[in-house]
Amino acid sequence: MSAVRFPRSSSRARLWCGALVIACLALGPFAHAQDALTADAVNAAAPDAGDAALLRAQVLLDRAHFSPGEIDARAGTNTTRAVAAFQRHRGLGDSGELDADTWAALTADAPAALIEHTIAADDVAGPFRALPDDMMEKSRLDALGFETAVEALGERFHAAPALLRRLNPDARFVAGSRILVPNVRDTAPLAAPDRVIVSKSDSVVRLVDAAGKVYAQFPASTGSERDPLPIGDWTIEGVATDPTFHYNPELFWDADPSHAKAVLAPGPNNPVGTVWIDLSKPHYGIHGTPEPANIGKTQSHGCIRMTNWSARRVAEVVRPGMTAVLEE
Repeated sequence: MSAVRFPRSSSRARLWCGALVIACLALGPFAHAQDALTADAVNAAAPDAGDAALLRAQVLLDRAHFSPGEIDARAGTNTTRAVAAFQRHRGLGDSGELDADTWAALTADAPAALIEHTIAADDVAGPFRALPDDMMEKSRLDALGFETAVEALGERFHAAPALLRRLNPDARFVAGSRILVPNVRDTAPLAAPDRVIVSKSDSVVRLVDAAGKVYAQFPASTGSERDPLPIGDWTIEGVATDPTFHYNPELFWDADPSHAKAVLAPGPNNPVGTVWIDLSKPHYGIHGTPEPANIGKTQSHGCIRMTNWSARRVAEVVRPGMTAVLEE
């Protein structure tokens, strides 16, 4: 629940290698963990091209508003759910697999998945600093910004910092440098939904039009056993950008007993990220996160947690009075 006030031995080595081979076989065509990810390889990738194909698919899914979450060129449930949602939208079933028909629909007339970007001074202006884990220590800071320039660039391009380093192994990530990035800018605008649906079982947020068709989907963390998602129909009451976080340890079962109420400054590493979509259920909202890699994979304290960029996309098209359906 979020509280926001709105305003090795040789035998072991053999076992490890055997497990790795099994895992790679299970991943099928996306198992080549360290394939070279050049612009040419990714932008022309066929569906059997390993990591290059997976990266191309993730970028194009993001552009189509069926987000795989943090783009990382790694197979996982978020990408599978994104593929299945894209398939349903296009009438292609919902296997979650990049079969021939799905690949053709996803890549037809598609732009390059990777493009070059010249790092601007504003991209890496900072200030960057390591942040404490303790909530009380965080409350003493005047901002909760990015810790590194690569983290800031990752957020801008919806990418895992590790992916940016892999794409640009020799880059210094300073102003003036040219780097390879996912092409997620200048996508088609989202239409305003008729309602928002949060699915606990699928760990996603969906935008639905008046005809009941899902036209956008984003991964989400949707509560836990201790702080379950409040199932039901709620109302969106407003949106706050760059919110402060009003920390109340009484609302967190795992809070340090020595903690007191505190206000945490805004920033992308604020506990609710850069956007808060307020719901009529007290203390609950749809919001961003300081840990995009965990979205859809770990539990939350009851609220609906998304990547900052996905939360911003949703915030741009919802309005006060709109229904948010929180379902199993």
